[in-house]
Amino acid sequence: MTTPAAPAASRIPEAVHRRRWAILGVLMLSLLIVVLDNSILNVAIKTISTPAPTGLGATQSELEWAINSYTLVFAGLLFTAGLLGDRIGRKKVLIGGLVVFGVGSALAAESGSPVQLVAFRAIMGLGAAFVMPATLAVLMNVFEREEQPKAIGIWAGGVGLAIAIGPITGGLLLDHFWWGSVFLVNVPIVIIAVVLMFALVPDSRDPKPGRIDLVGVLLSIVGLVLLVYGIIKGGDEGDFTSPQVLATIVAGLVVLIGFVIHEKRSDHPSIDIGYFRNKVFSAAIGAIALVFFALMGVTFFSVFYTQSVRGYSPLQTGALMLPLAVAQLIFAPRARLVVDRIGVRATTTGGLVLLAGMLAAFTALDADTPIWILEIIFFLMGTGMAHVMTPTSVVIMQALPREKAGSASALSNTFRQVGGALGIAVLGSVLSTAYRGGIEDKLGQLPPGLRDTAGASIEATLGVAEKLGPRGQALVGPANDAFLHAMHVTALWGAAVALISAVLTGLFLPGRAPAAPAGQSDAQEKVGAGR
Repeated sequence: MTTPAAPAASRIPEAVHRRRWAILGVLMLSLLIVVLDNSILNVAIKTISTPAPTGLGATQSELEWAINSYTLVFAGLLFTAGLLGDRIGRKKVLIGGLVVFGVGSALAAESGSPVQLVAFRAIMGLGAAFVMPATLAVLMNVFEREEQPKAIGIWAGGVGLAIAIGPITGGLLLDHFWWGSVFLVNVPIVIIAVVLMFALVPDSRDPKPGRIDLVGVLLSIVGLVLLVYGIIKGGDEGDFTSPQVLATIVAGLVVLIGFVIHEKRSDHPSIDIGYFRNKVFSAAIGAIALVFFALMGVTFFSVFYTQSVRGYSPLQTGALMLPLAVAQLIFAPRARLVVDRIGVRATTTGGLVLLAGMLAAFTALDADTPIWILEIIFFLMGTGMAHVMTPTSVVIMQALPREKAGSASALSNTFRQVGGALGIAVLGSVLSTAYRGGIEDKLGQLPPGLRDTAGASIEATLGVAEKLGPRGQALVGPANDAFLHAMHVTALWGAAVALISAVLTGLFLPGRAPAAPAGQSDAQEKVGAGR
């Protein structure tokens, strides 16, 4: 029984082992910055959409791009970020990413137009791409296998903490400062994280790294940008059959297919396509992508529901979203205990079914529904998410060798971010199309140019109504009704996607947590067994 312990002890120095929990705290602070920014932005969406000087007057499409410019750069560069971390050292990559993220945050805070905000958010995405995979890769290298599920559970709980802090912080900042303060707040956190990183976190790397696949990176970025741009454009125009929209979407899909073909033939791929022959690995990756597709798309419209339809302030909206975050914070670290009792498959599938049910429950929400019902929905959504994120993250990270931790983390985060980006694009487009269809016949008395502007979103309609004064009040009721209908349609789409993910995990995830392997190479054998 003592034989396997010796190599494990020699692989992780005793000094590192002793401070592993402090290191986890620093990693969570780095993670906090990345997640905090997106959760803050969700609360600030309505403020940024209002005309200057309060906001930037951003349209729904521009708001989607402010989110998607970040996630597209993030997702497109995660492959490279993971490989660079494995090659030159995860600590170096992590610190560099934090610095770039901090600079992008400072620039975003001073944006003078929606276009500038989109560009500076892309810089933030560049920095975040080097932060996120490195945190999980370092975690896998300072904890032994038997402690990794617990550490990953706490790491996932950090996401819940960031989601909890973000909306409240964003609401407080928007109540007292200008909208750019929601980005500027990242800068002091970055400084603290970098100092602690230098002091506590050890460096690690893959002793046999591969070359950087520049062609693969370029293909993935171009393919994703074309695909998501086409989807957003279709939502803006309310027509997914126009030649321009179809051509852009098809071009994106063709480039992404070319990316897969290139990766299969390359002798130094960004991503080893062979990993996906392992059904367990593929199911876990797919579950993460689909669940974030559903969750991010629905979260996008929930802010408009609470602020535009219900009239709550940004701070109040942040407080209303607390149950979702608190549930993740409570249950993510404890999900491993449920896995120990009933297995990965039942835990993850149950979490996805619960999430699908709560997304469908949005169809019961109306303009005067008691707000405590929304709070219960949010709490149960967070509970479902916690029982999906932790088990799937453990499965993905333990499926590959420790030396490939950066690549495994990059894969996990890439699919999560791509899923979230596509969720915002697709479900945002569904919301936009459904809203436009519901409000168009109520805008007949407006001039043609103003009619098109007013039909873009509920904020645009309410903005036109406010400018028209008493005559515009007749638009408020129809705008709320059209938005509620669009929200119900979008929520059902999200619920359907979550159910598809539940079927996927129910078919392919293991019935119980995999037993710890006797040696380091077992992870490779697991992947190889699925080939």
